[in-house]
Amino acid sequence: MWRGFLFIFASMKAKAFAIGLFLLALFSACHRPLKVVEPAEMPSPELLTVDSLMWQQPDTALACLVSCFDACTTTEYNLHYANLLLSELLYKNDYAQTNRPALQRAVAYFDALAGTHDTDTRGVSLQAEPRRDARRASAHDATAFLAARAHYINGVGYYENDSAVQACTEYLKALEIMEECFEEKELVGDRAKFLALAYTRLTVLYSNHYLHDPAIYFGKKSLQFYRKSNSPTWHLAWMMDEIGSHYDMLGTIDSAAYYYYGGLNLLTKSDNLTYRDITTHLAYLSYKKGESSESSLNLLHRLIDMAESDKEYYSRCLTIGEVFYHETQFDSAWPYYNTVFNNTQSEESKKLAAERLVEISKVIGYDSKSTEYASYLTQFATISEKRGALNSVLVELYRQYGQSKEAQLHTQSIRKNTKRAVKIISSLIVLTGLSIIINIIIRKHNKRLRMEKQKTEELLETESYSHKIKQAALSSRLKKSNEALRELKGQMKQQKKPITKNAESQVAEFADEPICQHILAVCNDKSNPIKSTVPVSSYADIALTDAQNAQLKDAAMRHYGPLFGKLKHQHPELKEKDFLYCYLCLLGLDNSQIAVLTQLSYRTIWEREKRLQTLFHGNDRIAVILHEIILH
Repeated sequence: MWRGFLFIFASMKAKAFAIGLFLLALFSACHRPLKVVEPAEMPSPELLTVDSLMWQQPDTALACLVSCFDACTTTEYNLHYANLLLSELLYKNDYAQTNRPALQRAVAYFDALAGTHDTDTRGVSLQAEPRRDARRASAHDATAFLAARAHYINGVGYYENDSAVQACTEYLKALEIMEECFEEKELVGDRAKFLALAYTRLTVLYSNHYLHDPAIYFGKKSLQFYRKSNSPTWHLAWMMDEIGSHYDMLGTIDSAAYYYYGGLNLLTKSDNLTYRDITTHLAYLSYKKGESSESSLNLLHRLIDMAESDKEYYSRCLTIGEVFYHETQFDSAWPYYNTVFNNTQSEESKKLAAERLVEISKVIGYDSKSTEYASYLTQFATISEKRGALNSVLVELYRQYGQSKEAQLHTQSIRKNTKRAVKIISSLIVLTGLSIIINIIIRKHNKRLRMEKQKTEELLETESYSHKIKQAALSSRLKKSNEALRELKGQMKQQKKPITKNAESQVAEFADEPICQHILAVCNDKSNPIKSTVPVSSYADIALTDAQNAQLKDAAMRHYGPLFGKLKHQHPELKEKDFLYCYLCLLGLDNSQIAVLTQLSYRTIWEREKRLQTLFHGNDRIAVILHEIILH
């Protein structure tokens, strides 16, 4: 075996071998992972139970955590794990985060375990060193997942304190860890649900700042993981409405309609806020597409009557006001905008209503009112400036995230290509080795065949020489045998006449039997002559029955009993059908007549004749051969 491999490598060209080594080195460099530290302690079983329960029953999970918190936090790992779970469960149960300092210590701890603090370079794999066993792999995955969750829930806390940039940074860090530590096929179950939530958070964050492109991107990613985690359909419908609204604001009407209708088709019931929101958006979209304002307004008025909260009511008022405003029906638009301005808690809605009311006041002559609305809008100059700076930071974070994704995809592409190259080179090496081995085997086989052929030729030559000698001996014996045969024929000529007369008498007596007379009459009937060109089935009416076959056998045995006894003794392989053929031959019938009487094909009868001739060692007709047997 080793000789074969040495031969393979020795036969490779130096250049090809150097390329293979280079690619192997490149593959090793591209796949050099960061080290993930395995935790010194194992997580508490109670905390694992709370963690599992949290994704389905957060209220029950919070109660369980509170009851076992002190008992489960005797080690550093479990203390940070418990504080992470507590932050998550407070959020899931709509409580404020009361343990933020402890949570941020947990973030630093899990970062240290996952190695995320070791580098600021995005796109580098955080996968563990080659996983030696399933336990190490599971510990690595759990650590990476906890690090991502810690950053996510820390971001939630920042967002609740109106720190959008810090919240966005934490959300993106959570995504970075998940996307770099897990392959796509591993992002299922709770991991998929977690990613759906993280992408949703980013969608909402960028939506609130009217940054449409990032909101659309993160919204689509959220949809992808909602589907993978088998989330309720209203989650998907809500997200499709969110994506559609951004396309709507960008003026991409067809894309907006696609997502609106997609979300609507997912909902099986119409008695919910998401259904009414999507229907409102579609009503306003149909108006913007140039359809009748009357039908849109009728639908919007029905929807405003279905509003279940003040927030929803003022949102519908703003939409109806927009339709009247664009239709220049300012008197009709005024009360809707005024209602929104005086009552809504949404600054964006109030600002838009004020802007519209300023314009309408100038048109319809409400100058005093115009001053009031304009004075309200002056505060937004400073707010707009601050928001612009904030949006710039958020856009830059999104840009950096996009760049890191591209770098990560590029690294993954290089790694895949390198793996593919290594596989190809390995395959070529194996195939080269196999081809050499097969070539050696073929050569050995051909050599063996040549030797066998040579031996065969020598053997044939020897046998040919021996055969010539035997032929010479046989030729001598044949001459002597021919002389003896001529003497025997001379003796037979003297006895032939009486024997022939006796045979003729015997044939005549056999033919006189009633069954034989019947057969001869049928076969010689000129009105229905038997022709070999006509199928035997056409003569089925004259075929012999079993009873007639038995009568024919009795007659043959009375006249030729010794003959058939002798044949049966000499040739035990003869069957009843062979004897029947012989009986009919003794009547002087030809093969066509016998085929018709037995209802067998002409070919079958002809083959039977040839077989019997071979068996009886004769070339004459069977009747002649049988009489010669009688004579001898």
